[in-house]
Amino acid sequence: MENFYLIIVVVLFALAISDLIVGVSNDAVNFLNSAFGSKAAPRWAILAIASLGVLVGATFSSGMMEVARKGIFHPDQFYFAEIMIIFIAVMLTDIILLDFYNTVGLPTSTTVSIVFELLGAAVAVAVVKIMNSSDQTILDLGSYINSAKALAIITGILLSVVIAFFSGALVQYVSRLIFTYKFEKTFKYFGALFGGFAITAITYFILIKGAKGSSFITKETLSWIKENTLTIIFVCFVGWTVVLQALVWFVRLNILKVIVLVGTFALAMAFAGNDLVNFIGVPLAGFKSFQAFIANPGTDAYGMTMEILNDKVKTETYLLIIAGLIMTITLWFSKKARTVTETEIGLSNQNEGEEKFGSSFFARLLVRRSLSANSSLKSILPVKFQEGIQKRFAKPSAPAGIDKKDVPAFDMIRASVNLTVASILISIGTSLKLPLSTTYVTFMVAMGSSLSDRAWDRDSAVYRITGVLTVIGGWFFTAFFAFTAAFIFASLINWLGGYAIIGLLVVAVAFVVRSHVFHKRKSKGQDSAEEIDEEDASIISKGEILEQLTHAVSVVTTKIPKVYAKIVNGLAFEERGTLKESLKKVRKLDKEAKSLKDQVPFVVQKLSEDSITTGPFYVQLLDYLREIAHSINFIAEPAFDYVDNNHKSLVPEQINELNIIQTKLEDFFKTINRLLNDNDYDLNQIEKAFGKQKDLLSSLSKFRKEQIRRIKAEKVGTRNSVLYLGIINETKNLVLYSGNLLKASRDFTTTNGVIDLTNDDL
Repeated sequence: MENFYLIIVVVLFALAISDLIVGVSNDAVNFLNSAFGSKAAPRWAILAIASLGVLVGATFSSGMMEVARKGIFHPDQFYFAEIMIIFIAVMLTDIILLDFYNTVGLPTSTTVSIVFELLGAAVAVAVVKIMNSSDQTILDLGSYINSAKALAIITGILLSVVIAFFSGALVQYVSRLIFTYKFEKTFKYFGALFGGFAITAITYFILIKGAKGSSFITKETLSWIKENTLTIIFVCFVGWTVVLQALVWFVRLNILKVIVLVGTFALAMAFAGNDLVNFIGVPLAGFKSFQAFIANPGTDAYGMTMEILNDKVKTETYLLIIAGLIMTITLWFSKKARTVTETEIGLSNQNEGEEKFGSSFFARLLVRRSLSANSSLKSILPVKFQEGIQKRFAKPSAPAGIDKKDVPAFDMIRASVNLTVASILISIGTSLKLPLSTTYVTFMVAMGSSLSDRAWDRDSAVYRITGVLTVIGGWFFTAFFAFTAAFIFASLINWLGGYAIIGLLVVAVAFVVRSHVFHKRKSKGQDSAEEIDEEDASIISKGEILEQLTHAVSVVTTKIPKVYAKIVNGLAFEERGTLKESLKKVRKLDKEAKSLKDQVPFVVQKLSEDSITTGPFYVQLLDYLREIAHSINFIAEPAFDYVDNNHKSLVPEQINELNIIQTKLEDFFKTINRLLNDNDYDLNQIEKAFGKQKDLLSSLSKFRKEQIRRIKAEKVGTRNSVLYLGIINETKNLVLYSGNLLKASRDFTTTNGVIDLTNDDL
């Protein structure tokens, strides 16, 4: 029996390593987004500072481990075997849940996940105990669950969300009023005071968050810090202000950069100190339970209660350091961490760009109400006052010649506010012993400061609010899924024992591997540098503007006839799978064409000043690419729906006509593709291509008339006619836009031959 539980402990530690990796990938956004978004330093320098913070913070997390042992349930009410069931169910749920969030690129709270997983698993085991007891009812569940503590944690976390948002919004608004976007001049006089306040708040945050859970700081030191809090704050403020002002005078120190980097270190340290329990607290509690079990040989696993978990236990420093090293390595190499970070930076970006989230009814309603309230407020406030405020928030134009990807998402004033306000709120919460989520606090502070900083303008507000609501909705899903999955897993393990553990391990591994493959494919699709084959190639590529366009046009003219042939074949033989695959490819093409067109304003800005005649041809090309993608989509979708709904087969005459169209379309596109790839715009060759276009249009007109005859003769039904006439019409559009594409490509290429384009990437 001891060997069985030893295996469970080993599995718990193996799961802990995996949980550390997926957990850091999600929580890295907490302390990296401000430094990355403001580009305060090179990526390697930011990661180095964050890594140091993680390693230091890991040694400060010993005091937090009691959350996993007794924070949510009463361990003395459970036997050793039951405790191990709870712990293994929690770890399996945590890995699956966090990996899912990493894959979709949404930040969530590891604190909320661990709390609700412990709650769900403990409730499941407690329910089984009550069912097997003759003198207990479901009303006795409170004797097993630490409901007061659980409720306090949940309430504190929800309250922190609201406070963090409004605190971030208020402080950022005041900071921008004082410093504006052209803060260099004002910062000469007030920069040291601002820096002294910010770094003092961060220093106090480090002391409060760090010293409390440290594995080596004595009780006397903790008591001294608590008794001299005000003195420490005052001395730090005066000291930092004087030091920073002196450094500004003598070495022209960038105070904001110092604030951002020190804040990054502090939040990284807090993350490791506060959230490490979420990853290894359960395995360590399981290990302590196992040690107590084997220390009493001959004891029945279902006869030994776990009062030992009520005692305070110091975690060995070497275990914390190992965990810190695993987190640090993950920080450097996890691509999923970048995905989650990009989500938050995108929602707080000061610049225009492609929005990750769409529009929602509630977001649109909220924006309309806000605009209405703003109009009412403007009618009350004096015009001079409004003009003065507007000047303070006037954004400077972006420097010429800087690539879009090198422009910071926001400036270091906002980055400093994000870090300082988050540090202060977490410090206050910790000193008042209020449970909170570092993820929720840092995210909501960043969103509040974005709102005040007017990053959410009328062009982006709907999408940004939808994104924030999506993230917040994901937080509620975290709690629901964590509780439900842990409850189910614990129930299965309780009934099926080792078989359930093996089965759930297989499920967890399969889920993680599958999500890893999905994320890898998604990343490849975004990079668009590698293709499986010509048909699956992305139309988006990197390189000079001319290279990108040539690639896009080449891929489209190669892909369209192949997809069209599959659609015709799928309709002819009623192959639902073929049509579904074609529709998937067409939607990808349509999405990429839209992405290219959305980038038009940024690319046109990159065109040389004397390239004003080139711009219209470039815009035309992308317009035609977009319309071609629309046309093939309006063919593929109805075709799939027709077969998917099991409507009547096409008549033989229609199949024959579609095959003729497909053959001529393929020949037409081959001609276009050859002309474009060879840059062969000889007048005779162009006329030859348009001769094929004319023949194809003539066939389409002829087959439309044939379909009308069939309708009058009642050979076909309504749904058949709608589908067929739609295909004919969209094929006509496809052919016309393709001819226009050839003309625009010719004009763009020949004009570009004598007019310069910049060599910047998109």
